[in-house]
Amino acid sequence: MDTTSAMTSSGGNGGTWGNAAPPPPRLRVSLARVLVALAAIGAIIFGGIHFGQAAVAETRVPGPTAFAAYVDVTAVPIEHFEVPAGPAHNNAILSFVVAATDDPCVPSWGTYYSMAGADASIDLSRRIAQLRATGGDVRVSFGGASNSELSTSCTDATKLTAAYASVVDYYHLTSIDLDLEGPALGSAATSARRAAAIKALQVRSAETGKPLRIWLTLPSSTQGLTDQGFAEVQTMLDAGIDLAGVNAMTMDFGPSKDDSASMASAVQTAAEQVHRQLGVAYDASNHGLDSNALWNKLGITPMIGQNDTPNEQFTITDATTVNAFALANGVGMLSMWSLNRDASCTLPTPVVTTVVQVDCSGVDQAGASFQAVLSAGTKDLQFVTPKTPSPSASAARILPDDPAKSPFPIWDAECDFPAGTRIVWHHNVYKAKWWTHGTAPDSPVVHEEDSPWRLIGPVLPGDHPAPLPTVPAGTYPEWSAAAIYNTGARVQIDKVPYQAKWWTQGDKPGTGSPSASPWTMIMPTVTDLG
Repeated sequence: MDTTSAMTSSGGNGGTWGNAAPPPPRLRVSLARVLVALAAIGAIIFGGIHFGQAAVAETRVPGPTAFAAYVDVTAVPIEHFEVPAGPAHNNAILSFVVAATDDPCVPSWGTYYSMAGADASIDLSRRIAQLRATGGDVRVSFGGASNSELSTSCTDATKLTAAYASVVDYYHLTSIDLDLEGPALGSAATSARRAAAIKALQVRSAETGKPLRIWLTLPSSTQGLTDQGFAEVQTMLDAGIDLAGVNAMTMDFGPSKDDSASMASAVQTAAEQVHRQLGVAYDASNHGLDSNALWNKLGITPMIGQNDTPNEQFTITDATTVNAFALANGVGMLSMWSLNRDASCTLPTPVVTTVVQVDCSGVDQAGASFQAVLSAGTKDLQFVTPKTPSPSASAARILPDDPAKSPFPIWDAECDFPAGTRIVWHHNVYKAKWWTHGTAPDSPVVHEEDSPWRLIGPVLPGDHPAPLPTVPAGTYPEWSAAAIYNTGARVQIDKVPYQAKWWTQGDKPGTGSPSASPWTMIMPTVTDLG
């Protein structure tokens, strides 16, 4: 077949291409097909961009940050952590439990109080119960810069584990902190002993269905953790301890901080270095974590106001910057040393001072609170103790206070209460801020500071009456059933003093309902401990 002749003999209307190359065929494009194709391309482009953005966003979404301030339990005046200013302030880290001076394997609060002694002197368990009733909780910190952390002095492994456990059990803790400084670091034997005890404690807690969160608090410079601190992290991880986090003490930077750098900048640099070090430690323990998870394992604790290093002052402006940094990166915990110091100094102490104070910051806070600034935008996620609902106010009023179960005298409208007197009212313990008469502890006030009473916490299970106040023999006449007593008359029974509220004869003081009795107990002046 001659294809050329076939081509020349074909063609509509007698047209011919001859021997010339034929023109390219015309494309017949459907408008509908064009629109479909454009839509498909658009979908691919949009989907790619959207997927890319989602992937980027997924890797950069920070986790939540929690806030909990340190409270120096034994400092005077007492810091009343049990009445938080708001939900973001519900959690507190109570410091420091250390070895007792007379027994290296017995825990104490700063060597000042045993656990029972802290209850008797500063109402510690009652205040913890009050904080929990508001929805908050506490973490107890072992160690600190002063005295001996238990593991440094208690060399008996069994006794050491029991010492830690006794604190966890006494306060029903679900979270503890190991603040390791100075002599508590650097000894391989001490570190191994401590890690073994903490591991045993964590295993025991898990077996009882009450997991125990372990935070490790360590010194840092702008280069991150010290070699000794980093080794402590590795020891804990090698022992199989599940660390809730590593809290960097971002304070007292000394020579590692450039003189021109702000404290906020130094804190951020230190945090970034500790984040990097945690990655190395977790990789070495075969528990590699991604960047977000490592940030969530990190805590940042600045020393507010004047630091121990004279030229270092952490200001409210620094706190604002550090808060933003923590939220942006999903830092697991923000804290501060300490809640006791969160106020501008007042006379006779200068507002601004380079001498570190126990009860004020040493910088001008201009009415702002470091706690409020650092906690802004954080979440209440650190403590997991089950909350026991407290009785409602109406329910408490229905059930009268029982003198047989009340640790202090029940409030009486006719009684004088000097400053520091503790009483029971509607199943709560209150302490008089100043001399008061006739004002019920739960009387409504416009401002909390106007009330003469400070709420300490609830009457606890197992409470029993405290010894009644006494005066020396012969201070007042002994009560007589035959005598007539007019309003204001004073008597004593077994050295316990009473005053007549109205005319009476034959009614023995200290019996019957306090409100119906013609007698009220006289409260001797006591020293106000806080």
